[in-house]
Amino acid sequence: MSSPKNNPGPAPGGTMSEQEYAANLRRATLSSSVGSALEYFDFAMYGLMTAMVFDRLFFSTSNPAMATVAAFGVYGVGFLARPFGGLFFGTIGDRIGRRWVLVTTIILMGGASTLIGALPTYEQVGMLAPILLVVMRLLQGFGAGAEQAGATVLMAEYSPVKKRGFFSALPFVGIQAGTLLASVVFFLLTLMPEEAFLSWGWRLPFLGSFVLILVALFIRAKLQETPSFVQLEKSEQVAERPVREIFTRGRAGVVIGVGLRMAENGGSYMFQSIALAFVTSAAIGMDRGAVTWGVTFGSLIGIFSVPLTGKISDRVGRVPVYRFGAVFMLLFAFPAWYLLSLGNELIAVGVIAIGLGIAVNTMLGPQCAMLPEMFGNRHRYLGVAMAREISAVLAGGLAGVLGAALLAWTDGNWIVLAIYMATLAAITTASTFLVPETRGRDLMRIEDAVRISTTEQDTATSALPEPAADIVQDAAQAPTEQVAR
Repeated sequence: MSSPKNNPGPAPGGTMSEQEYAANLRRATLSSSVGSALEYFDFAMYGLMTAMVFDRLFFSTSNPAMATVAAFGVYGVGFLARPFGGLFFGTIGDRIGRRWVLVTTIILMGGASTLIGALPTYEQVGMLAPILLVVMRLLQGFGAGAEQAGATVLMAEYSPVKKRGFFSALPFVGIQAGTLLASVVFFLLTLMPEEAFLSWGWRLPFLGSFVLILVALFIRAKLQETPSFVQLEKSEQVAERPVREIFTRGRAGVVIGVGLRMAENGGSYMFQSIALAFVTSAAIGMDRGAVTWGVTFGSLIGIFSVPLTGKISDRVGRVPVYRFGAVFMLLFAFPAWYLLSLGNELIAVGVIAIGLGIAVNTMLGPQCAMLPEMFGNRHRYLGVAMAREISAVLAGGLAGVLGAALLAWTDGNWIVLAIYMATLAAITTASTFLVPETRGRDLMRIEDAVRISTTEQDTATSALPEPAADIVQDAAQAPTEQVAR
């Protein structure tokens, strides 16, 4: 690992030695990776269980199609809670720091996931079963709403500036690891006798997530605050009202960030959940365990493609790499869903693996550094959280509910699903033309990369404390591509 001296990083002068900075960079990487692994293990596992198990165990089976829609509706409830969690914890993260928020969110998110494994079923307690499932999903989503944003900001603020894309992408290997682990565990569970699987086998992965919570807490307890936030505290520029700032100076970045995430987030959940529900439906009838290997291989590809595309973005820029991924998904949408409709298990595995490993993860790699670089230091956590979690509702949450509804309403028409995915990809492709190149941006800067109008900027600046207003006015005259010192 290159030292900050040879690879200029964000470490503020005099507050952290070279060895301390290197040690904290390692801790930040490991901490973020474990948190990402836990979040995506739980969400991938829930998605797999939704398509295969929860519709049968937590809802009335008198109408199987509507039970599937209802199960995906509860899946979407978790996404509805995420923006509120992002708003709540993002505000705290911009006021008191990143570290303690990440400790709190891992407890909340992981605790709710563990309790899902202990819930009674519809047959045991009737309507209380889906109600309890909704509550757990709300708690899980509330914590997850700030977990991934915190990991993103944490790594971007710790990473050496010239290798920020690569280092920021490393924790997101945890996403692939979590998804991979979920698909492997789910496949092994499907080898059980169906009666045992539906009785108690499905509970094991949720109860086992408690181990990941303990590991993440142990690592995060030793982590120091990020250099960028320390610098804010030293200069007494910590935002007193980050929510007000994000809805004045930061809203343009949030809107564009949501657009950037539509294809990446929505496509991810469509390939992980809707595709599995589609190919295992009565109309096509593939084996659920066999097709799950598509998610497994996609995650394996992602372990390499995420850091690779992050590294490429350090050389050619974030925007070109991101746009490539969005256009790839746009062109891939119709062939992918047509091939899935053929009923060939080997082809289906390949389609899902390519969709996740290349289309989705080519956008995820540069996104890890790009989103934090889009926002100013005073409201970066909240900005990233809002961009990520609003898009999680519009893309990820609706992907499950709308996708399941489309399957039921159209009797499994692949063209409708292809149009839906192509629309998400088109929105993201258009959004890449609205954001300036952020590679190498100084994360100590106060203003956002995406500028609002002069009048609004003046109004927002006048609401800041006088020293902060001076910094904003000075930074507005600095080059957009200024590199961190």
